[in-house]
Amino acid sequence: MTGAVQAEKRLAEEVERVKNYLDESTEPKITRVAEQELIAVQMKALVEMEGSGLILLLVDDAYDDLARMYTLFKRVDGGLPLLRLVMGAHIKEEGRQLVNDPEKTKDPVEFVSRLLDMRDKYENTISRAFNEDKTFRNTLNQSFEAFINQQQRSPEFISLFIDDRLRKGVKGANEGDMDVMLDKVMALFRYLQEKDVFEKYYKQHLAKRLLSGRTVSDDAERNMLVKLKTECGYQFTSKLESMFTDIRTSRDMMADFKAKLAQTGQEVPLDLSVQVLTTGSWPTQSSAKCVLPSQLDAACEVFKKYYTDTHSGRRLSWQTNMGTADLKAMFQGGKEKHELTVSTYQMVILLLFNDAEQLSYREIAEATEITAPDLKRSLQSLACAKGKNVLRKEPMSKEVEETDMFSFNDTFTSKLYKIKIGTISAQKEGEQEKLETRHKVEEDRKPQIEAAIVRIMKARKRLDHNAVVSEVTRQLAARFLPNPAVIKKRIESLIEREFLERDPNDRKVYVYLA
Repeated sequence: MTGAVQAEKRLAEEVERVKNYLDESTEPKITRVAEQELIAVQMKALVEMEGSGLILLLVDDAYDDLARMYTLFKRVDGGLPLLRLVMGAHIKEEGRQLVNDPEKTKDPVEFVSRLLDMRDKYENTISRAFNEDKTFRNTLNQSFEAFINQQQRSPEFISLFIDDRLRKGVKGANEGDMDVMLDKVMALFRYLQEKDVFEKYYKQHLAKRLLSGRTVSDDAERNMLVKLKTECGYQFTSKLESMFTDIRTSRDMMADFKAKLAQTGQEVPLDLSVQVLTTGSWPTQSSAKCVLPSQLDAACEVFKKYYTDTHSGRRLSWQTNMGTADLKAMFQGGKEKHELTVSTYQMVILLLFNDAEQLSYREIAEATEITAPDLKRSLQSLACAKGKNVLRKEPMSKEVEETDMFSFNDTFTSKLYKIKIGTISAQKEGEQEKLETRHKVEEDRKPQIEAAIVRIMKARKRLDHNAVVSEVTRQLAARFLPNPAVIKKRIESLIEREFLERDPNDRKVYVYLA
């Protein structure tokens, strides 16, 4: 690094000359003049120097040269602010290119991995070259917050990354490594302006992990919950904690159910396991329609009677979209047997082929009443997934069309006895699902905005419009950044319902009505 090395060398020479030839009292004055001429005047040129400027050093992780630049620039006014400004602009630009690149955002887990690697890179620079300077760390945080929120799907992608790690674990990692990884992801979470969107997705992903029993460890799940609770408070995690409670309670309930069956000698035609979920705590769908096979339907009725007898006044609503099933299947004319782990929807579809050689998409849709998006995904995973295609599709293609025909694939073979057929749900949501989630989030925000307005007005009694908007934004910033236009609409709604009124002398001033 030519420029900074030369400046450092010249400063050292001046100090040495003072010691050898001049009175030591002149050293501070001469040093100041040298610093002014060699560093302050040349700062911009040193930072932008071709082949050895700050950006190139950051890209190359040249810690020694960066440390030299930091030490030199620290000696003059405006030196470190200039380094921070250039570093911040570089991080923002690098981040902007990442979040706006369709190729790099195609895989959510890979996208978040890149973000973590990028943050680690600059954290190392601050630790090893910038003396753990908090002002540089603040610049790093502000830069990440600026670009990470340019990608609207960042909350969803971060939740998907956590889901991937809590389902599969990290190869060769122990619990300590997992904890360090979760801490790093929490650093990205802090940058999110829409934490309520993250909560929505996290709840969906946690529900799937808990109901399928696919979690790397209960301790890791609990640990993540504690981190979210510490960061956002009890209100943020109360429903998530309720989900864990439901799983524990369901285990005890199933043990009691089976004990009662044994006592009465009543038999259920299959091994039934039911998870009873508290309405409001889980991301359930109110209209998850599906026609169940008669055997399963009869077993469900037995459990329903047990449950309503034990808990009077409660009502069960079956969430078939969230269930799984184990099926025994025979292929190769009965020579090859396998156990298939499938979703409830996939089970319902497969059982239709006990009584039919071939079925059209429309016949399957009519017989099962499964909604079109779920039916297409289920058929896609049964007929199009390589190595798991227990159904045949005609014509053969990656997508399922309403004109397709399906038949049982008797020639299917696999070295594994147990085969898990996952639903091909987009790793990330499709456009329609994304819009639905966004709509739900917007609806959930309305009462929160209204509650904040009422709290503020109750305390202040009179406030002008801009002050209300500013205070509401400040109070809700920990969860999301409310849109001023939405705040205005919620104020109008509160005026209509007579919580507030406009000042007759100034229409921009609101008055709280007790």
